[in-house]
Amino acid sequence: MTPTPQSAPPDAPPREPSPEPAREGFGRRTLLRWGAAGGAGVALGPLAACAGPTGAPGPGTLTLGLNRSLVSLDNKLNQFDAAVTVQRAVRQALTRIGPGMKPRLILADRFEMAEPTAWSVRLRDGVCYSDGSPITVEDVATALGMYGKVNGSFLLGLFPELPTVEKTGPRTFLLHTRKPVPVLDRLMANIHITPAAANRPEELQTGLGSGPYRVLKANAGAGEYTLGRNPKYWGARPRIETVRVRFVPEESSRVVALRSGELDVVDTLTPDSAEQLTGLPGVQVEETSGVRMCQLFYNFRKPEGTPLADPRVRRALTYAIDGDALVNDVLNGSAEEAGGVVPLALEGAVRTGSYAYDPGKARALLRSLGATDLRIKIIWESGEFAADTSVMEAVLDMLKAVGVRASLQQFEPGGDILTWRQGRAGDWDVIGNGYGSPTGQALTTLQGMYGGTAEKERTRDAFMGYVIPRVEQQLTAASTEVDDAERNKRLAVVQKAIWDTWPSLWAFAPKTLLARRTRVRGLSLLPINSYDLSAVRLEG
Repeated sequence: MTPTPQSAPPDAPPREPSPEPAREGFGRRTLLRWGAAGGAGVALGPLAACAGPTGAPGPGTLTLGLNRSLVSLDNKLNQFDAAVTVQRAVRQALTRIGPGMKPRLILADRFEMAEPTAWSVRLRDGVCYSDGSPITVEDVATALGMYGKVNGSFLLGLFPELPTVEKTGPRTFLLHTRKPVPVLDRLMANIHITPAAANRPEELQTGLGSGPYRVLKANAGAGEYTLGRNPKYWGARPRIETVRVRFVPEESSRVVALRSGELDVVDTLTPDSAEQLTGLPGVQVEETSGVRMCQLFYNFRKPEGTPLADPRVRRALTYAIDGDALVNDVLNGSAEEAGGVVPLALEGAVRTGSYAYDPGKARALLRSLGATDLRIKIIWESGEFAADTSVMEAVLDMLKAVGVRASLQQFEPGGDILTWRQGRAGDWDVIGNGYGSPTGQALTTLQGMYGGTAEKERTRDAFMGYVIPRVEQQLTAASTEVDDAERNKRLAVVQKAIWDTWPSLWAFAPKTLLARRTRVRGLSLLPINSYDLSAVRLEG
């Protein structure tokens, strides 16, 4: 979109079409095994059989069960979708992405493009932290500096460049960029503001926030937090007095705890669990289209001359993957196979191609390329996406069917997969990865995944080592275009160029599924898999 002033209210060829192949290899028993694994253990008996949280929520307490450990309420590194709900309840940004995936003003009451490379911003009068101290222009400048110094940041990759701050008054400032960044108002929704003196280029484990809640208790190692109303909150008083956050990694445990009333909200459900919960007294399942891309992304740090450094080999391997079986039998229809390099629901996304299942063609192409006796290592972190283990086991079988020997390595949440991701630890070939879109724009997701440069790769900040200069140059040209129509034309061209590099073995866009007790009202789930915690209320 062309930015408008806001004011605060109170090198492989393209894939040719393949003929429909004869179905190979996977009988009903195998498909049932994959599907069953996706919901394994969900139908448990009493809660004592699981490791879920204990103690039913009180009448004024909301208890959330997260599938991944929230190791910090700071988002510099810890940026998985559901965490945003909790993080933004404590720390806030100048803007946020709201209903309709449009930017809304939060700590700022003015955020306008003054010229192509400068935005005029004014802090809202009276905004303060939970200790009553005011939010300052210096806090904003320091926050940008700290985010810029974090190594391995997901968020940093979304920015073509970080803006600099020029103070123009006690509450006013300009955000300057060297080149136009027409979606800066959306990007700044991810920069959470902290008092300058307490900010550091790392995930903060303590510190003040300006949000509707403050931290009463925290056990970051266990991923457990207790939040209470912020008595000095500058905005509308939140509806719920206390929020408890629990890390419950086993889906079966989350489901049982929700059914028993020990949890009020659970996120990132598999379709099997959602089906079990649908229609149960006292439980409501929420579903919305998602803007997250889940991929089996190739390692682009492979040395020249190795098989996976060749886009023709990467392309050949994609024919081994039966996407229909994965979507329908493992994911139970809760996702759509990717038709582009970013989710098609994003503004500016275009369809660039499709995956085709043809194991005979996979074998023939690999043989013609001399890529026989391939060994592939697939890594991922538990909870990266729903039914992740089942998807990986199915892919293992599919690769085996075309003569590729694959192995799996699963990391526990909070482990060291980041160092592997950056190429600082062990070697791997394919990574299971979910990439969210906190802005609703194809541009920022494209920038984050495919805008790698040699400079970024020196600090291992290029996404999975993806550094293709011509792609980066095309992305840069698109990202600085302020005219909507022209920017979208350029984005369409670069998306097709990215598809032809075959970045993923397979990819899909999952629907967003969440379940809640019916006493939880006012929960408006956004496509980015988060919601405004301060608007939630309890009834009954």
